[in-house]
Amino acid sequence: MAKKMTNSGNRKALSDVSDISGLQALLSRSVDTERGLPPVDRWNPDYCGDLDMVIRADGTWFYMGTPIGRAPLVRLFSTVLRKDEDGKTYLVTPVEKIGITVEDAHFVAVEMHVRDRGPDQVLTFRTNVGDVVEAGPEHALRFELEAESDGLKPYLHVRGRLEALVSRAVMYDIVELGETVEIDGEQMFAVRSGGEVFAVMPADELERAAR
Repeated sequence: MAKKMTNSGNRKALSDVSDISGLQALLSRSVDTERGLPPVDRWNPDYCGDLDMVIRADGTWFYMGTPIGRAPLVRLFSTVLRKDEDGKTYLVTPVEKIGITVEDAHFVAVEMHVRDRGPDQVLTFRTNVGDVVEAGPEHALRFELEAESDGLKPYLHVRGRLEALVSRAVMYDIVELGETVEIDGEQMFAVRSGGEVFAVMPADELERAAR
């Protein structure tokens, strides 16, 4: 388990709690989610070690080897996530910062809505934890090729340094909206949203990557 806090007296810390209900109670007392997302980017608490919590590649959260099945609890944890410049992801409250493990992305984009198809279209995504995000200048889409399979993996910027991996089903919906455009003298397969053009890959590589 994580190292214990040294600056909080006898107050129970997230890193000291061994059951999921205790974690929920501590977070609920630390964060007022009724007012929206907490300002985790403005908090600068002490680092208190690592917690045995993992966000798997499929978006499932595990605590001490057991999946967290309660959606409201996962949502609560997701509101205090922060990825720092060191590349690590933490649960952050005003008084402590605790590292967790993320196998791929922090969230999964599980649904997409298309408005105004064509040059002015806007793609709006819903994540597995309830975030609703419009792809555009402030929320970019980026695309990677999976080394093992040459498969296409789209990612959506959600907030801070946090991203959502776009699910396979939604990825195919994105591909159907794509078009070939010239970018820096190269024919690229790309998708538009919110006035931005997001390059997916060179047009001649699409068939191989999207199979």
